[in-house]
Amino acid sequence: MRAPASPLILAIDLGTTACKVALVTPQGRIVAHVRETDATPTHFLPGGGAEQDPRDWWSVITRLVRRVLNEIPEAQQQVIAIACSTHWSGTVAVDPKGEPLHPAIIWMDTRGAPYVREITGGFPSVEGYGLSQLFWWIRLTGGIPTHSGKDPIAHILFLKHEKPEVYRAAYKFLEPKDYINLRLTGKFASDYATIVLHWVTDNRHIDHVDYHPRLLQMAGLEREKLPDLYPTTHVLGPLLPEPAEELGLQPGIPVVMGTPDVQAPALGSGAVQDYEPHIYIGTSSWITCHVPVKKTDLFHNMASLPAAVPGRYFIANEQETAGASLTFLRDAFFYGEDPLGTCPAPEDAYARMDALAAQAPPGARGVTFFPWLYGERTPVEDPDIRGGFLGLSLGVGRAEVARAVLEGVALNLRWLLGYVEKFAGRRFETIRFIGGGARSDLWSQILADVLDRPIAQVEEPDLAGVRGVALLAGLALGMTRLEDMAAHVPVKAVYSPNPRHRRVYEEKFRAFLDAYRRLKGWYRRQKP
Repeated sequence: MRAPASPLILAIDLGTTACKVALVTPQGRIVAHVRETDATPTHFLPGGGAEQDPRDWWSVITRLVRRVLNEIPEAQQQVIAIACSTHWSGTVAVDPKGEPLHPAIIWMDTRGAPYVREITGGFPSVEGYGLSQLFWWIRLTGGIPTHSGKDPIAHILFLKHEKPEVYRAAYKFLEPKDYINLRLTGKFASDYATIVLHWVTDNRHIDHVDYHPRLLQMAGLEREKLPDLYPTTHVLGPLLPEPAEELGLQPGIPVVMGTPDVQAPALGSGAVQDYEPHIYIGTSSWITCHVPVKKTDLFHNMASLPAAVPGRYFIANEQETAGASLTFLRDAFFYGEDPLGTCPAPEDAYARMDALAAQAPPGARGVTFFPWLYGERTPVEDPDIRGGFLGLSLGVGRAEVARAVLEGVALNLRWLLGYVEKFAGRRFETIRFIGGGARSDLWSQILADVLDRPIAQVEEPDLAGVRGVALLAGLALGMTRLEDMAAHVPVKAVYSPNPRHRRVYEEKFRAFLDAYRRLKGWYRRQKP
């Protein structure tokens, strides 16, 4: 039996579909980990609804914590702190006892869009935002509520207008991470980095973020229904006896505030200094880096927002369906719960699809995939656009289709890259690659070729979230230094752009952009 390192952080990473729990040293070495995929089902509802049951979150977390402790039983005595990361931009309405009053509204939900447009509109306007509202939101927060309706402010307004009984009964509205922390500590609290997508905080002073009365008034939200705020490195409180018993841990262990699933992997990527970039491909995708200043690009839906790194901002952007596109291909075309499908999909389904995609040449013999399966956020905010394939013919097969999905996500990221580099004011050189997508050597090479940048594939890239939140806990406890973090995150391989593929992807990228310009109006007209 392996002897566990001493001490250990119990790190939790609750994603939209999968959950990971790990025992990690304060310096980021992963001693043991367990995961469960498809653990928290999402229920899609008419009108753009996307909900999950918070009880499912707690159930999978308790299950996995007990599993990882069973792997190394003596580790139970070595755990010195707990830290959690979860999917971001969600809303759980809870009563004074912390019980959910409604299913969790997650980041994909758009039902609050009409109410966001009401509070942000006006004349004269820019990009659909009234100039007066625009001035206050950008000046104070760095951004503004998105018209897609996917921010927590939109979720809360949806409940206020369409389910007023839930709104009235709600004691607090919590982000998913903050709900898990509530279960652990009994504290109704959030942090500077997590709360920002409510768009009611003054972010100008990065070390003292707080709610702003003018923004609360403009949003029509009540301060008392929102949690108190602390830094990301705040020790929230001790683990309570009841959850300790459920998890198989000793009560009293410190619970560190933690941070969402955008900021935690940023730490886990090792790209922690200003302007050091990384790409993440999980369910969604992004390209980001830390920056020292607050800044906004309204036209491409990007802003620098409070980061998990104390005293720093990060460039916030997100593309909706990256790895989710591969899951869609798996379930809708390759494996499925119908008479034509092979059900269930094998555990190595993604590896099989990866090997299949490798059989097709660069360019996928003219097949192009557009990964806009649930609209898009950046570099355009367009909830109406939809995905698809172009260039299908009788001469292509599943290999070309599989490769086209990998290339389509990469082309979408290239679209984003130009605007992120412009925002940062510099060209990125080597870009670190994390997330489940970074397990693919083929996808790593495709990204290098499409982006024309060296791609550094981080070791254990799909564990960047648990590694990052553990490093944050180490920072909070004074056991880790920011300047040493990069050294604790090993790189598995670096993929250089292949010059032979440049022409193929240059032409494909131009066609990709042209297709969006031609298709966006058509999809808007098809909207019911």
